[in-house]
Parts: sequence; structure tokens; C-alpha cells
Amino acid sequence: MFDLQLPPDPVPEPPSAVLPAPAWDLTVGLIAATVQLDQRNDERATRRVGTGFLIDAPRSDGQPRTVLVTAHHVLEGMPGPDARIGWRVQMPEGRWRFAPEPLRIREENGDPVWVRHPERDIAVMEVSAPPAFARAAIPLGWLADANAFEVWQVGPGDELLTLGYPHGYSSNTAGFPILRVGRVASWPLTPIEAFPAFMLDFPVFPGNSGGPVFWTPTARKAPGSTQPEHPFIAGVLVSEAQPDAGALRIGIVAHAQFVREAIALLEAPPGP
Repeated sequence: MFDLQLPPDPVPEPPSAVLPAPAWDLTVGLIAATVQLDQRNDERATRRVGTGFLIDAPRSDGQPRTVLVTAHHVLEGMPGPDARIGWRVQMPEGRWRFAPEPLRIREENGDPVWVRHPERDIAVMEVSAPPAFARAAIPLGWLADANAFEVWQVGPGDELLTLGYPHGYSSNTAGFPILRVGRVASWPLTPIEAFPAFMLDFPVFPGNSGGPVFWTPTARKAPGSTQPEHPFIAGVLVSEAQPDAGALRIGIVAHAQFVREAIALLEAPPGP
């Protein structure tokens, strides 16, 4: 999350169609479910930018619910009450347009609307998504749990994919995220209580924070290792490794289990 010079917004056009449902491949599904988050700075023509993605997480009573997932510092670094969320609308003949809308992130008294994981840089909040985006939200079951890396033998050198808005750029004027690939760069990866985050070797830039890190059959695994039964979200990109000597261009990824735990807190009774 960072400050960027603001480009002019696209000229709105009347919508005529809706987003397609997610494809079987999580790559296409997550592209549809990933959105840009930004907030204008008051005193200069810049904006603070981050990435978020949508999870289909029904309430405990079975009622539907769409949850926005991002890094906590993305929302914490936006001091105003409203951010923007970058919805997209399909137009006639297959064209798309960027259609951002306000997203309330703070109450009138300044309290955050989102819920933060108590120990990790992960934030979640329920959102009222357009129907097409509610349908595009990724099922909760595709979030890796605490044992997934061991069961599926995820290890150093395995490829994972990630989506985001590096330096505020999108893959086109419609606001779709940019897809990157990297290799798991740290060991051990589990147990997650001892190793709550892992390194991913890919060039990380401001604006990537909050993006999903995931595996699909398009990503390579080490020869002889177990092939996962289905695509899964491995975690959330929360920061770049930055020692005193300078940036390493290596991402720090919080395990997806902590997203599960944060979503569970949405229905937890308020504290004293």
C-alpha cells in the first residue's frame, strides 16, 4: 500500500452485462474475485493503493455473505472513512469498464469496520458486492487450512501464483489485476504456529499488499511430490522482505489458515 499520482478515471458507460461465474481453474476465478482498493489523499493528487479479494463465506445460520480479504495495513493506512473498491462491469461486445464505488471502512467515530486477525496482518470485512462479484467470490473451502502444506507436500521451489496491483497498475483499463508467479523461498513451512508466514521469490512492489497467493495445476511442483487434489489459496501477500541492506524483492505471505480464523471472528461476540 502506497501513494500514487492519480490518473483520470475512465468515463463511465452504461452497463449491459455481468461478470461470468468463476472458471474451474482458480486462476481465472481469482482474477474475477480480486479488486483494487484505494483512497485519495486529501492534500495532493495521490492515492493509497492495495489489493483485496472476495471469499464466499456463509454465516453460521447459512445466510449468504461475501467477505473482502486484504492486509490489515492496507486499510489501517487509509485514514478517511471511505475507500474505493474497484468493481468491473462487462459492456457490449465483450468490452469492460472500471467502475469503482465507495467502500465504508470506518464508523463515524473512526472505529474500523473491518476485523483484524489478533496476531497477523490480515483484515476481513463483510461487503455488499454487486451480484456478479458475489457469484465470483471464491468458496471458503478453497482456503488452505493449517495442515494443507503437509498433506500436499508444498515445499521450497514449488511455484505459486499471486495477483495484485504493483505500483497501482492493472493489467488493462478495466482494472483487472496483474498475475505474477514465484517460488516458495523458505523452509520450514510448518507448523504454522511456529512459522506463520513464508517467503515467495517474486518481485514485490507497493500495491501488491493484500493480494491472494494460490496454487493451480498451471503452477509447477517439485518432481515426485504430491499433486494437490484441487486448486487452493495458500495465503495473503502481507509485505516485502526489507532488511537494512535494502529490498530483496521477496514477498512475505501469511498462511490462509489465518484468513479462516479472521473470518470466524466476524460473528464473534464483541469484547468487554
